[in-house]
Amino acid sequence: MILIGDIGNTETKICLINSNYKILKRIILPTKKFTKSNLNRKLALISRKKFLIKKSLFSSVVPKKFLMIKSILKKKFKIQSVELKNLNLKKIMKINVNRKQIGSDRLANSIAVISKKNNFIILDFGTATTFDVVIGNKYKGGLIAPGINISLETLSKKATLIPRINLTKINKVVGTNTIAAVRSGFFWGYIGLINNIIKLIKDETGKSFKIIATGGFSGLFKNKLNSKISIDKDITIKGLIRALKLTNF
Repeated sequence: MILIGDIGNTETKICLINSNYKILKRIILPTKKFTKSNLNRKLALISRKKFLIKKSLFSSVVPKKFLMIKSILKKKFKIQSVELKNLNLKKIMKINVNRKQIGSDRLANSIAVISKKNNFIILDFGTATTFDVVIGNKYKGGLIAPGINISLETLSKKATLIPRINLTKINKVVGTNTIAAVRSGFFWGYIGLINNIIKLIKDETGKSFKIIATGGFSGLFKNKLNSKISIDKDITIKGLIRALKLTNF
């Protein structure tokens, strides 16, 4: 058995997979709130027998939480946990930027889609809204824009008369009250941002792309964008699994 996981700023996913790379069990925790005690309890649910798990691989953008998990797994299962960036990723893809400055989740997402025949833009609605560009087997880089939830929270905190709202799909552009105006600004504003960035990437590279969206808001914009997109909320986990296969980890 192998344990894999993605430690994001908002959410942590941990999956138990077998030798055929099939996901058997998974747990999801809010990253900021999980502690050694509740993580221990969750891991006990994943595997009742310590010897089942032979190794573990993680992508992480929260170093302190990864060190916590690494410590627990070493003590509980007597195994070392490896971070994705420490694998020999040259076997999988060419990275045309400073890999130290790329989030491991973005690398995992890119590994999940690399193909000799197609190019991809991966749009991730996480704590930040990120765009990653993969051309063939090359990771070319990307963009980082403000995350939707953080932007909504900041607006509510800084503007006394604007309440905290949940973003939903809307058809009208002109809002007739404060909540409708904020929803319209964010919904149509992010659609404009996404459409424009995708166009700029295409113009700059001269390439065509398949577009994959992931993260909490991915379904919200699917049918409103100028480009056809597919949604894959497990893309990071799939990238970790593919990294296991291609590096013989």
